[in-house]
Amino acid sequence: MRKVSIATRGSRLALQQTGYVQRRLNDRYPDLAVELIIIKTKGDLFLDAPLAKIGGKGLFVKEIEETILSGKADFAVHSVKDMPVSLPQGLILGVVPAREDPADYLLSTRYASLELLPAAARVGTSSLRRTAQLLSLRPDLQICSLRGNVETRLRKLNDGLFDAIILAGAALKRLGLFAPFQNELSTQYFLPAPGQGALGIEYLRERRDLAELLAFLEHYPTRLCVEAERAFLSALDGNCQTPIGALALLEQNRSGAGLLTLDGLVATVSGKKILRASLSCRPENPEQAARLGAELALSIKKAGGTEILIEINQLG
Repeated sequence: MRKVSIATRGSRLALQQTGYVQRRLNDRYPDLAVELIIIKTKGDLFLDAPLAKIGGKGLFVKEIEETILSGKADFAVHSVKDMPVSLPQGLILGVVPAREDPADYLLSTRYASLELLPAAARVGTSSLRRTAQLLSLRPDLQICSLRGNVETRLRKLNDGLFDAIILAGAALKRLGLFAPFQNELSTQYFLPAPGQGALGIEYLRERRDLAELLAFLEHYPTRLCVEAERAFLSALDGNCQTPIGALALLEQNRSGAGLLTLDGLVATVSGKKILRASLSCRPENPEQAARLGAELALSIKKAGGTEILIEINQLG
């Protein structure tokens, strides 16, 4: 019997996402044994400090990537938004399955929308991107640090520690969780993190056997969107200290060709300065989608984004 091993974090969400890939593999290859190797990352260990202070989202993948590089696991399933844009030498983002809802959601036990939150309401999030956009819309809000897995964050909301919290819609839907009031923050005015809602399968570039085994999971429209968003983030030299949002959408017609539109922003944490722009193209391959991301980043830099980035880096 053939066998493959998948490295994953041990949170319920990570296991659900990895389990999805495991089930798809089992359905496709009944004779394939799929083993899960659970890894505890630094991001899972330091739950009290803001991510921006301890190294950013890359802390959720470093140990997992080391497991692949050492040969202890064949591949890993990540949330793309947690993956640094520069991967360790030898590793690739080999497969991108179909995307779940990319939007952020406002959750509350008492208030139905962002507009209905009272003055000085306590909103929980540790995302600088979410903080900047919240404060640009409601500068009166108190933004309070919120870490932990999805269930922990919801419990803190239900315990009355916050008037509202912000969570990714993809996480809520994958776990089947909800709050008494759950309001989608429209991407027309609130952009998600690059890659939010998408899964990424990472493995060694040389593993052509895995490329063939996993190819059926690849979702080309999602790949185009993810490549554009990650290229945008990379060209802005974005990191955990930089409030950057991006969302690409592909409009397809009957022939399969489609218009790819990328919407992106960079902001100061205070939300007082936000630059947002969009560009479109009809990409023939992922490389052209990535060029769209780089072009949009350059446009935003020329419009004043460079000054914002310098200001943020000086504060950091």
